[in-house]
Amino acid sequence: MSGLALVTGVGPGTGRAIVECFASQGYTVAMIARSGQRLEEVAAATPNTHGFVCDVADEAQLTATLDDIRNNLGLPKVVVHNAVGAERGTYLEIDPQNMRAAFEVNTMALLTLAKQLLPAMQTAGGGSLIATGNTSAYRGKARFAGFAPTKAAQRILLESIAREAGPNGIHVAYVAIDAVIDLAWTREAFPDKEDDFFCQPADIAKEVLRVAEQPRSAWSFESVIRPYGEVW
Repeated sequence: MSGLALVTGVGPGTGRAIVECFASQGYTVAMIARSGQRLEEVAAATPNTHGFVCDVADEAQLTATLDDIRNNLGLPKVVVHNAVGAERGTYLEIDPQNMRAAFEVNTMALLTLAKQLLPAMQTAGGGSLIATGNTSAYRGKARFAGFAPTKAAQRILLESIAREAGPNGIHVAYVAIDAVIDLAWTREAFPDKEDDFFCQPADIAKEVLRVAEQPRSAWSFESVIRPYGEVW
């Protein structure tokens, strides 16, 4: 399967790896991020990729960007919501405004993507909507009071969308990364860990691609990436 893939949250880790993975398999990729410079760097290094600067937390801005993408590149076949907002700290420490901002990115932007794109994708014959998640979608750890609720809401929203869009030909799925992704800041946070402790962005991207291209008779809703067989 190929066509247009839309990826939000194209940062230096998982987002970029997803873009590169889909592009390597013949997809044209529309990339959304807040940083125009980062999008230009990825587009320069990866053929058939196109950057669109947008803050997905801004519904009007995201809607206009989706219109721009459809007018210039066409209707996506695969939509991957990888953008993430986070407010970490204890329940006494977190800033409610920052938590609301994270909810806008993680959950409300997902709703906007679904409302703006899925009806036309259904009419066109189907496609996939995938969100990347993590451990916080399943449990609230200490100091995650401002983040876990936003990711749990994201997963539940996606499950509700799946029950309604699935029968209409849209594969809706959640790829949960129950692991520590190999990034510069996680290496600093876990300086004593061996290389195999970290989950590689390129391997996550391959799983997102696999889920996106599952045959309809074997669609799955959840894929949990858990290298050690248990939550960390």
